[in-house]
Amino acid sequence: MQKEKIEILVIEDEEDILELVEYLLNKEGYKTTGFLSTEHVMQFLDEESPSLLIVDRNLPNVEGSQFVSHLREQGYTIPVIFLTAKDTQNDIEDGFESGGDDYITKPFNPKEFILRVNALLRRTGALVSGDIVKYKEITLNRIKKIVSTKSEDIVLTQFESDLLYFLIQNAGKNIDREVLHDALWQDKMESSNYNAMNVAVSRLKKKIDPEGKLGYFHAIWGVGYKFE
Repeated sequence: MQKEKIEILVIEDEEDILELVEYLLNKEGYKTTGFLSTEHVMQFLDEESPSLLIVDRNLPNVEGSQFVSHLREQGYTIPVIFLTAKDTQNDIEDGFESGGDDYITKPFNPKEFILRVNALLRRTGALVSGDIVKYKEITLNRIKKIVSTKSEDIVLTQFESDLLYFLIQNAGKNIDREVLHDALWQDKMESSNYNAMNVAVSRLKKKIDPEGKLGYFHAIWGVGYKFE
């Protein structure tokens, strides 16, 4: 996914630092939304699909790691980077144990901060570009239309390659059927008839994960699909 299509949510109670973090991310090409507290964040997560959450730990009303721990308990899997002045070994361990994916201490180096953001987004599959796309245990070669797993290379049709690329671009998000249709199908599809779409997704799933062991494909009742 191109950076301008990736949204990053920042929770930081000091306005000058929040502005700096958003400036650095915007300069890198990312879209950002900032909050000065955790209030309304869960509502935002329910309505939007940001790819990354950057959290300070010294927040009003609730400590940042406690908030992230609560998110994990509620089933939110969004990647989290702590950006905080809490810098002891115990603080860092606590951050990871509460559900953080990376931990950056203040004061921080802007270049290192961006490198870590990019690395985490690549690792989670949100940031993909070029002809070779890697996501977890699979690698998609968009030129050769081959997807490689740990055990084999699988030849895809052009459409299957495009479908898999779209799913990887939107990994972790609930993908509405209409959105998927508009992205990949040229012909008009009646909203009540998604047989062609279901068949295409099912065929791709059988090629990549015939025994269902990898768990990439999920049908979301009443919505569409999820690839994670």
